Amino acid sequence: MTLASFVRKNAFRNKRRSLLTLLSISFSLLLLTVMMTIWRAFYLSDGSAESAQRLIVRHKVSLGQFLPIAYRERIRSIPGVKQVVNESWFGGQYKDDKPENFFAQFGTDPQELFQVLTDFHIPPDQLEAWQKDRAGAVVDADLAKKYGWKIGDRIPIKGTIFPLNLDLTLRGIYTAPQNTQTLYFNNIYIDEGFPRVKGLVGFYGVLADSPQAVPQIAKDIDAAFRNTDRPTKSESEKAFNLDFIAMMGNVKAFILSICAAVVFATLLVSANTMAMSIRERTREVALLKTLGFTRGTVLGLFMSEAVTLAAVGGLLGAVAATGIVFLIAHAPGIGLMMAGVKPNVATIVVAVVVGAAVGALSSFVPAYNASRGNIVDGLRHIG
Repeated sequence: MTLASFVRKNAFRNKRRSLLTLLSISFSLLLLTVMMTIWRAFYLSDGSAESAQRLIVRHKVSLGQFLPIAYRERIRSIPGVKQVVNESWFGGQYKDDKPENFFAQFGTDPQELFQVLTDFHIPPDQLEAWQKDRAGAVVDADLAKKYGWKIGDRIPIKGTIFPLNLDLTLRGIYTAPQNTQTLYFNNIYIDEGFPRVKGLVGFYGVLADSPQAVPQIAKDIDAAFRNTDRPTKSESEKAFNLDFIAMMGNVKAFILSICAAVVFATLLVSANTMAMSIRERTREVALLKTLGFTRGTVLGLFMSEAVTLAAVGGLLGAVAATGIVFLIAHAPGIGLMMAGVKPNVATIVVAVVVGAAVGALSSFVPAYNASRGNIVDGLRHIG
């Protein structure tokens, strides 16, 4: 028998206890993988290369405050700005108010939207049809697939923020780097249907001539409107998304606290299992030492058992987390924030490494004490 097979057999010698320990570690590492995936998606993902060239310009006070449409040409005149498009959140209801029927709707300028969203692709004939139809709309390909929409279908949306109901005709289906869960329509619909916001828009999307120009453009735009009654806050698209996430609370601290609790709980579970296992094998340790196994070898064998068990648990948990994240990303009311999020190979590897590290740390003390045990006392042990 090789040392590897010895470790494998002993790691699962008590099948019930090993299975329960494996499930506990798997569940803990599943939760850790989910949290790490969300952390990576929110704070580490850089998005597409094109998104690094975009800025969002909104009212300095809040997203609920509007900006004049006249700002568009002034923003366009800022050095480094290639294109500008206005957007306004509509927030209406499709079919009913059930979460599964929620998706984003924005009023915008069909002539300029895809000149700013350069990583979004739509067939030229569909774009032209949308630009010619004041009641037309375009939607994300995944959203169209979800509802079975086809070109020419009618899409009625009941206004909730605005006292205005939209009766839209689907003129185009676009593809994006990731699922956006978004419908765009002509902002003229809002202007004509609700005169109180005529000439006002929610925010501006700005395309810079290079990613390096984004910080300076943001400063120049805010400086241009600093002394107006509607000052602006300009930031990169990524920074805007992080600000939006921050509106839900301290998400960073929440994720970090859960990760810390998960690692600590896994450490306790593994330590308890290894302490019980090693205590039951006192005579076996003495026999191994009698056969010539050194203290270092005994220590390594027991720690290897714990690392094997914890690493397998981490792998199972990480793989299961892939399915959990998929369900979360497609859950009603959550998909808009989690669209396109999934664990990558690096996240799964980290989960397995964390599991292995926890196994090593939790088993070191009991394994070290066992390796130092006296052979005679060990052979006399009854337990």
